[in-house]
Amino acid sequence: MKLFVGLGNPGRKYAENRHNIGFMAVDRIAADHGFAPWRARFQGEASEGRLGNERIVLLKPSTFMNLSGQSVGEAMRFYKLEPADVTVFHDELDLAPGRLRVKTGGGHAGHNGLRSMHQHIGEAYARVRIGIGHPGDKDRVAAYVLSDFAKADEGWIDDLLRGISDGAVALAEGDATRFMNAVSLRTAPPRSSKTAPDVKAPAPETPAEDERSTLQKLMDRFR
Repeated sequence: MKLFVGLGNPGRKYAENRHNIGFMAVDRIAADHGFAPWRARFQGEASEGRLGNERIVLLKPSTFMNLSGQSVGEAMRFYKLEPADVTVFHDELDLAPGRLRVKTGGGHAGHNGLRSMHQHIGEAYARVRIGIGHPGDKDRVAAYVLSDFAKADEGWIDDLLRGISDGAVALAEGDATRFMNAVSLRTAPPRSSKTAPDVKAPAPETPAEDERSTLQKLMDRFR
């Protein structure tokens, strides 16, 4: 069994926040892969299903971001899981919007949700770091992550979430490379090699102007 955790804040007020893209990721996986309805468990909302041959529990902590580790720790104890069985989906300021990286272990880089995870389960869990970009000034970070995505972001968000869902089976099987490839096919699809190059047709030639005099034209008709 594996535990996939989406980080975010509960409630409609925060639903479209940049900080909630982890919730959005596990919601898309649940919807696309036929998971059971969400229900209140482990100080959060949980849904069970399968990705390929792997049994998966999806979890959205309802403890607010700063206490996410409490919910995750409770779920791990119930299912007798180790940190290596946990994958966390979270927003990442240090990646450009629409970029994604997978890593295991390491620091929390000031992310309050990860900080709480470290406190409750240690650092040896996997992370799917979902880029949201940086506002450019550290004093603006709190307001930035707790504000909604712009309307113009909807396209790349949808592509990215579809890619995450497409690659979810590979991620559950521990194949990070295949997972990343699935995301890339949605976010940066290759150009078809069968597409003919755009070649403009040559312009038609303009007939040369007849410079003969009227008398010469008349004489030439009777030759």
